[in-house]
Amino acid sequence: MSATVASESNVGTGTTIVVVTGQRYTVDGSPQEVETAIVAASRGSIMQLAWLSEAESGRAIAINPSYLVALEEPAP
Repeated sequence: MSATVASESNVGTGTTIVVVTGQRYTVDGSPQEVETAIVAASRGSIMQLAWLSEAESGRAIAINPSYLVALEEPAP
């Protein structure tokens, strides 16, 4: 099962991911979609990463679920 979040329907919306280092990444997808991808990765094999697309650049980034601190909804 792939843990990728990116689709035409949610481009422009974004969810901010905060990791333990304090870095923030805004990725495509609703908070629920991003959470689903992260939970799927955490239930996968050891060191499975959640692959997401950055909202602004579209570049693929991988998040280690163990280092996630918070998900933030986009501001209205």
